[in-house]
Amino acid sequence: MRQTGSVTTDEPVSAALRDAKARARSTHYTVGTLQTDGDGTVWLECSCGTVLRNGPTWTLDEHVRLHRAEAKYLELSTSAPVGIPRLIALP
Repeated sequence: MRQTGSVTTDEPVSAALRDAKARARSTHYTVGTLQTDGDGTVWLECSCGTVLRNGPTWTLDEHVRLHRAEAKYLELSTSAPVGIPRLIALP
């Protein structure tokens, strides 16, 4: 919201960015049940086909969170308005 004088106006997120966030959520969710390998690795699949697993220095939860954050970043980056200042340049 933005206040101009005594009037408050809504400045919603653009439809393109709102749709990008929804696409990331709807195409990257965990499916199936948690699996455990003989070596103690735990894993499950993302709906995009990526296998998310723990590793020697990270947990399964960390991998899931990173994967979702990357998916959201990629969707938002490709949908952001041209010319918007960026922290990371697009290729």
